[in-house]
Amino acid sequence: MAKPTPLSGFPEWLPDGRIVEQHVLDTLRHTFELHGFAGIETRAVEPLDQLLRKGETSKEVYVLSRLQGEDGVEKADPAGREKQLGLHFDLTVPFARYVLENAGRLAFPLRRYQIQKVWRGERPQDGRFREFIQADIDVVGAGELPYHFEVEAPLVMAEALGALREIGLPPVRILVNNRRVAEGFYRGIGLGDVEGVLRQIDKLDKVGPDKVSELLVTECGATEDQAKACLALAGISGSDVGVIAEVRALAESYGAVTELLETGLGELEALIGAAARRAPGVVVADLKIARGLDYYTGSVYETVLVGHEQLGSVCSGGRYDTLASDGKNTYPGVGLSIGVSRLVSRLLSAELVRATRSVPSAVLVAVAAEEQRAVSDGVAAALRARGIPVEVAPSAAKFGKQIKYADRRGIPFVWFPGTVGEDGAVGADQVKDIRSGEQVDADAATWEPSAEDRWPRVVPAS
Repeated sequence: MAKPTPLSGFPEWLPDGRIVEQHVLDTLRHTFELHGFAGIETRAVEPLDQLLRKGETSKEVYVLSRLQGEDGVEKADPAGREKQLGLHFDLTVPFARYVLENAGRLAFPLRRYQIQKVWRGERPQDGRFREFIQADIDVVGAGELPYHFEVEAPLVMAEALGALREIGLPPVRILVNNRRVAEGFYRGIGLGDVEGVLRQIDKLDKVGPDKVSELLVTECGATEDQAKACLALAGISGSDVGVIAEVRALAESYGAVTELLETGLGELEALIGAAARRAPGVVVADLKIARGLDYYTGSVYETVLVGHEQLGSVCSGGRYDTLASDGKNTYPGVGLSIGVSRLVSRLLSAELVRATRSVPSAVLVAVAAEEQRAVSDGVAAALRARGIPVEVAPSAAKFGKQIKYADRRGIPFVWFPGTVGEDGAVGADQVKDIRSGEQVDADAATWEPSAEDRWPRVVPAS
């Protein structure tokens, strides 16, 4: 078989990288559960028309052929229609469907977290993958959802990401805006294609202000003065409530103060004020944050790693009011999604963190001779019964080779079962710390490794 060619955009970590990823996932899960979020998982595929109904482009979706029956014939749905299926490109759209299907069995407001793989058919590049793990939190209400959840959600994410600082994650900045502010301002200056304007403003960091100004004129029908006003709004940012006065002054200068704008400013002020108290310096109002998806209606969020801003957003989301609606009942929600694979790829590629070892084993039990392997297996079983990860040497080589084997795998301790003396007495077992060379008598029923050595840990690389 020829050497396989790697597929770009489908990350596969080495064992030590997987330990880092698992630590990140465990930390996020723990923080989410501390805040009362319950875990769920949804199916990997959705009907294509549902995936695309809220503004995504078809090129981002992996489309599946209809699943075939045993006879090889493609199956239609009960109404006789062939439904195209696609792999989900995020977890929010499938979650909205999940809420609608299970509304009668769910308690609202529903607090859920979800950690799964998603797929997008985009060009792979630094931090962008075709298959990757996302970690989402959402709060969904039945009929209504109080604004304070729009304040809570980003602060939970700030806490979750802050918990990773101890392993070497850089500080984060959560950039926030409010769609009501943007829509109120755009309508106040006479622009009707609000969604179109938001999509162009969302491109600012990628193409720059001159190109966005041109697109606002050619794609959204804006005048040059209106485009200038949109860019002026997008240029406002700050970490305190002074931002509110700055936006209001700009709106007044253009005669664009509207009721919707004032509502959005009131909400944005509440968020910035709460964040300044609970997570000083973490949440920053940035009026250029637009989020290109059509379903956002209130607060929107994007998160960057300080010092690694070129990586783009590692966590984003916002408020959505009508994504989960069947025409009779509506379930508004707010949520954020962490691109876990993007986060882990930067931690590994920039060598910000490392695993203390690449295997779970804390102990290698040596084998003196193959006919004595059962003795070594018994020691391993006794240690495992007390929660100590152990493996038994693969062969009864010389002890020096078994120690080298443990060293190559990063296993800190080698256990030597007691030998039978000439008088038939069994000597004491001994355990050797191969880092220091210290070797002492040990009993498998009582011996403990240090807490730091029991399991592999993730620590800052420096």
